[in-house]
Amino acid sequence: MCGIVGYVGKRNSQNILIEGLKKLEYRGYDSAGVAVYTTNGLKVSKAKGRLANLESKLGDAPLDGTIGIGHTRWATHGKPSDVNSHPHTDNSQKFSVVHNGIIENYIALKEELIAKGHVFVSETDTEVISHLIASLYDGDIVKAVQAAVQRMTGAFALGVLTEYEPDKLVAVRLQSPLIIGVGEGENFIGSDIPAILEYTRNVYILNDGEMALLTRDGVELMTLEGNFISRELFHVDWDIVTAEKAGFDHFMLKEIHEQPKAYRDTMGVRLDASGRKVVLTEVGMTPEQIRSIRNVHIVACGTAYHAGLVGKTVIEKLARIPVENDVASEYRYRSPIITPETLVIVVSQSGETADTLAALREAKRCGARVLAITNVVGSSVAREADDVIVTWAGPEIAVASTKAYTSQLIAFYLLGLYLAQTLGTQDEAAIAEVIAELKELPEKVEAILAQSETIKEIAEQIATHDNLFFIGRGVDYAVVLEGSLKLKEISYIHSEAYAAGELKHGTLALIEEGIPVIALATQHDLFEKTVSNIKEVKARGAHVFGIHEAGNEEMAKVVDQVFAVPATHPLLTPALSVIPLQLLSYYASLARGNDVDKPRNLAKSVTVE
Repeated sequence: MCGIVGYVGKRNSQNILIEGLKKLEYRGYDSAGVAVYTTNGLKVSKAKGRLANLESKLGDAPLDGTIGIGHTRWATHGKPSDVNSHPHTDNSQKFSVVHNGIIENYIALKEELIAKGHVFVSETDTEVISHLIASLYDGDIVKAVQAAVQRMTGAFALGVLTEYEPDKLVAVRLQSPLIIGVGEGENFIGSDIPAILEYTRNVYILNDGEMALLTRDGVELMTLEGNFISRELFHVDWDIVTAEKAGFDHFMLKEIHEQPKAYRDTMGVRLDASGRKVVLTEVGMTPEQIRSIRNVHIVACGTAYHAGLVGKTVIEKLARIPVENDVASEYRYRSPIITPETLVIVVSQSGETADTLAALREAKRCGARVLAITNVVGSSVAREADDVIVTWAGPEIAVASTKAYTSQLIAFYLLGLYLAQTLGTQDEAAIAEVIAELKELPEKVEAILAQSETIKEIAEQIATHDNLFFIGRGVDYAVVLEGSLKLKEISYIHSEAYAAGELKHGTLALIEEGIPVIALATQHDLFEKTVSNIKEVKARGAHVFGIHEAGNEEMAKVVDQVFAVPATHPLLTPALSVIPLQLLSYYASLARGNDVDKPRNLAKSVTVE
């Protein structure tokens, strides 16, 4: 997601900060800034857009000093702008902060600080941190940061400077990555190793709940409570490209492994502290407007369309509102029946997908309210929709979408629950049950990722074939459509996904000896039906790979190879069962010698019709 760089030493910090931020551009960003302690005090320069904009500003008004912090921002709270860019300062301009992550209780803290006379200038959660530290400062920046952290809830990595102690740089990690680079007479912080690799290969990797005090002469590691930590330095022997991928062989694999964090970030402040309610402050519909919804249209392309298929089931089962799914490129050409009582949900990772944007405009022309699910604050879709649910997946570098797709699923779960609790279509206990299971998804994804080698073995078998089939029923069918698309995108193996009950209506003619069939069977009420369909393809010679829910031992009796995903609420299984399919595609592509991150003929964002 966002990028952090910090420096304390003897060299010009501005140049080191800019070069470090350039090494983090692969992460994606919409604005950038630096804060440097100069002979005239702590000074900040920041600019919306590419780093070149910031460099141009600094060319006209350079910041000369040997200690500083820098940041590239991927907008979450507040649109991309100079004001919302980091670093943020307090009213006195004596404290400056860069921050990755989310401060969940920033509204309560902001209100408290405003009551004490603090004046805020940005829309961000980060600005609260600088004001909070300033309000707690009593001559010791480390203690002030520790006290502030005790007041904050959420996920964060911080770099903090104060004019009052101009030789010190404080770093904090809680659920958001941060590393410390150790040099000779100089030290660094970075949100990722590439930021500092040009200057040192000796690093400390902070763990959750740890912080560091950096001066030019050394680094002190400690817990957030102030207990000092002793740790050996880690020597980085990766090249810069490997470092950008955090040691993973490809961006796609890195992004698959980032999904637990993406789940947590997208849920974020949208689940209240009681764990029994969804809070969607970004959805501006009143209860009366929600009760007036008569039908929902979900409109998207490709992978986002597949997320919408899951969204249809979620909204219909939880909120009991009829839902139609449309491919965005077809939507406006079929003259859809749109009324003011229609809620149109458009889904786009980039927020710039041409067909989806055109569908949005057609829906608004016809008087519908439009809600967007997108990963990019400030995108065209986000600006033009009436309501926006941002998926905080962070940038995706690989063309084949993984964490953006699963974050869209999380957004649909949150929306379905929000509609249900507003409409009263589910009681409080039922909503609390789904929320409890939702919060456990990140750990369950981690459990699946720990079994990657099993999927790799299956993928290497599949890679020798030129054709295969995916089958599933209910939401499993929506998931196999995405699994089939992912395999086609990056392995170039021809695959088709079918609702399992449709096999007998023609597709069985294509089943021949040894052909692979990947069968999902995670839905309890459809399990026996799916098993019957599996037996149909087995009887005709297919080799079946089954994916089922842990605790169900029947699947292993009817398939050739089996993989179990952790048990969860039936509506939530797509957020788990798609993970092995992503890995399957990745390893199959790898086995066939393809360029995993840049498949032929495809672009990341489709901005033409």
